[in-house]
Amino acid sequence: MRPILILAALILSLPVAGHAQALDDRKGWQVVPTPHSFADLVQRVETAVKAEGMLLVTQASASAGAKGRGIDIPGNRVMGVFRNDYALRMLEASVAAGIEAPIRFYVTENTDGTATLSWKTPGAVFSPYFEEGGQPLEDLAFELDLVFLSIAERAVASE
Repeated sequence: MRPILILAALILSLPVAGHAQALDDRKGWQVVPTPHSFADLVQRVETAVKAEGMLLVTQASASAGAKGRGIDIPGNRVMGVFRNDYALRMLEASVAAGIEAPIRFYVTENTDGTATLSWKTPGAVFSPYFEEGGQPLEDLAFELDLVFLSIAERAVASE
């Protein structure tokens, strides 16, 4: 009888499908609410990435996929950002760390029509590999922390 009660309690505690939770600060993340619309923030991130000399190497959007199926959900886009010279330095320090590249920005649409820019800091992303990758990987992560912060600052800045 107890396993059934535990299962029922677990089911009742699960989030309701379609009821998205707002992003909030979490360890290793930067979360920046903005006054910009979702579409505008996506464009601003693309522009900022180029301005900082980085490359947008991947993109994925569940909301775009859902829209293609006739389903409307709040906008979201994952934007993978990296550059080959960083990739070579990363791999020289730790081949295992390569699974983490590209490092991603996450643009999410808020219920009030604004959007939030979030990302895991490169330092947090690469920290599990610091013992293996040593100081070269730590230096790379610190350098990328600054690059990602600059991209974010450009993207969220007022006109």
